[in-house]
Amino acid sequence: MDVSGIATAAANLAQYKTASDVQLAVFKKAIDISAQSSLQLIQAATQSLPSNPPNLGNTIDTFA
Repeated sequence: MDVSGIATAAANLAQYKTASDVQLAVFKKAIDISAQSSLQLIQAATQSLPSNPPNLGNTIDTFA
């Protein structure tokens, strides 16, 4: 293998590492966004809803 082949291989390896690092950073960011969205969804689901008035649903009209 000549010197230019070694230089080409080194350049290709550097490009692969850079692309791999970028993909990993994007993946980590996607996981962070997903975790934040999940947390917001859980918080929204656990909030209490206003209750109905106490007289609602106590009687049934059977003379309709």
